[in-house]
Amino acid sequence: MELMERLMPQYQFSEKHQLLTPAQPGALLNAVLQPGVSEDPWARRFIQLRELPDRLRGALGGRSRLATQAPFGIDNFTLLGRDADREIALGLVGKFWQADYGQVRMAGPDQFANFNEPGFAKLVLNFSTRPAAEGGTWLHTETRVFCNDHASLRRFTPYWWLIRPVSGLIRQRLLARVRNAALAAY
Repeated sequence: MELMERLMPQYQFSEKHQLLTPAQPGALLNAVLQPGVSEDPWARRFIQLRELPDRLRGALGGRSRLATQAPFGIDNFTLLGRDADREIALGLVGKFWQADYGQVRMAGPDQFANFNEPGFAKLVLNFSTRPAAEGGTWLHTETRVFCNDHASLRRFTPYWWLIRPVSGLIRQRLLARVRNAALAAY
C-alpha cells in the first residue's frame, strides 16, 4: 500500500476487494500485467455496452474518438510503479464520464503525479499482496479516484454511482483471473 499512499494519498472515491489464494506474491503481481489476464468476457461485454453509444455515433458518420480505438482495457493504464512482490500500481487520467473517456495518456509516473489540469479525474488501481495468517497470500486490489476540481467532482460523482457495481464485479473477476494465471504459471 506504500505506492498507493504515495501516488494518491487524497481521494474522493475508492473501492477495495480481496481474495485468498495459495499462489506466491511474486507470481500474483507478475500475472497482473500478463497478456490476456484482464481479458474477461463479462468485462468485455460491460465495456462494449458502455462504449456502444459513441461507437454507434461513429458508425453512423458522427464524431467519435472511440471509432478508431481498441476497446478500453488494461493497455489504457500507465504503469506507475512496482514495489517488489508487495504492490503494483497503474494510473489513468481522463474525463471518465464522457462517452470517449476523455483520456489523457501519461508518459510515466512523474507526469501522472504532476498532472493537475482542472476538469479531469485521476485514478490509481493497485494490486498488493499480504501473507495470510492461515497460509497462502491475500491478493488485494484498490481503486482510488481524485477529481482535480469541483466541476470534475460534480461530473464524476453520478458516473461513479452508476458504474460502481459493475466496476466491483469486474475487479472481483480480475482478482480470480490473476490468481488463476499465477497458479498456472507454477
